[in-house]
Amino acid sequence: MQMHLSRRRFLAASAGLTLPALLPSAVWSARGQNAPGERLRFGYIGVGKQGRHLLHSFLPHENVQVVAVNDVDTTRREYHRKLVEDFYSTRTGKPWKGCAAYRDFRELLARDDIDAVVIATPDHWHALPVIMAARRKKDIYCEKPLSLTIREAILMVQAVRENRVVFQTGSMQRSDSNFWKGCMLVRNGLIGEVKEVYANVGGPSKWCDLPEEPMEPGLDWDMWLGQAPLRPYNSILSPRGVHNHFPRWRDYREYSGGGMTDWGAHHFDIAQWGLGMDHSGPVEIIPPDGKEFKTLTYIYANGARLIHGGLPGYRYGVVFVGTKGKVCVDRGRFAAEPKELEKVDFGKLPIQLYRSQNHYVDFTRCIRTRQRPICDVEIGARSVTVCHLGNLAYWNKRRLRWDPVAQRFIGDDEANTWLDREKRDPWKI
Repeated sequence: MQMHLSRRRFLAASAGLTLPALLPSAVWSARGQNAPGERLRFGYIGVGKQGRHLLHSFLPHENVQVVAVNDVDTTRREYHRKLVEDFYSTRTGKPWKGCAAYRDFRELLARDDIDAVVIATPDHWHALPVIMAARRKKDIYCEKPLSLTIREAILMVQAVRENRVVFQTGSMQRSDSNFWKGCMLVRNGLIGEVKEVYANVGGPSKWCDLPEEPMEPGLDWDMWLGQAPLRPYNSILSPRGVHNHFPRWRDYREYSGGGMTDWGAHHFDIAQWGLGMDHSGPVEIIPPDGKEFKTLTYIYANGARLIHGGLPGYRYGVVFVGTKGKVCVDRGRFAAEPKELEKVDFGKLPIQLYRSQNHYVDFTRCIRTRQRPICDVEIGARSVTVCHLGNLAYWNKRRLRWDPVAQRFIGDDEANTWLDREKRDPWKI
């Protein structure tokens, strides 16, 4: 990476900052071997709507202590600092002022007392904080979709593996019993050979064409843009202050991949799980041609097809179609054909998939055991790569052949230039 900061510069940047006092907790004697009652110290990078949800998800955990928040927006940053301090003040019954607030995420990462970070920034701001956090030996929970480009996803996996940190991708459907049951039926062959999988997600993003608006006071707009091209401020990208909706930066190519990555990182992820492709992916990606392929279609080496769109007559997020039946799964819904498959004793099936009943508990448990959680970094990387491959086929109207082992396009030098994008200085990886 070109964005190198020495430890001396890190500490100089933090000079004058008062680090917060912790609730009583001994210093770790060894990584992952905490004594009972010790807390994992968390820092948050990005506290918009999803970051606030993740704060509320981890704050009640007795073994977690939030000690820092970061955001480029002053209002959001201070709001969530106060939210954390008010929570612990209520819990302890006395005033507590132990949460630091940072504009620059690098200052948060410089702290040796932070064990894990939760990253809930816009998609174009996932890769660099993840790589830097991994190099600082901090465990990581990062929101989906994992990356903005395929190369970023590959580099994130490398950084996590090289530094042996625990990583949970925020594709929390893997911790939902409906999706687990559906994939258990498929992986145990109870619907026969899988021929098609339908994933009902949105379409690709477009280049940003928003008009300029007056700059919001207290927002570091240049930092919000990061690697993305310089452009004027618009509140659709970074809504003013504390808001309660999901911003539409996800619609624009500079920052995200649209519905293909937003919901694709959920439903394509489940398709990958059911197909047993967590460490692989499709070998061909075919955009709509108005003939044989009515919509974007992925083809796997075993002949299975992953189809972008819902199966007609089935209002489900993911539908697996096999030679002996179907499995339909969505949030809060699960169905199978034939119906008796819904009453299978899942505990007695020969293939047992990883079971997590809470995505956040699974992460903290794995921090202590040093095991890989249910949605480890490579799983998140492989699933978002499926999303990116689909977008590249849509954007370029090209039939693409993909090598999931080498993670490169086959016989297509031009397509291999699409694995990454030019990044604005100094945010190069």
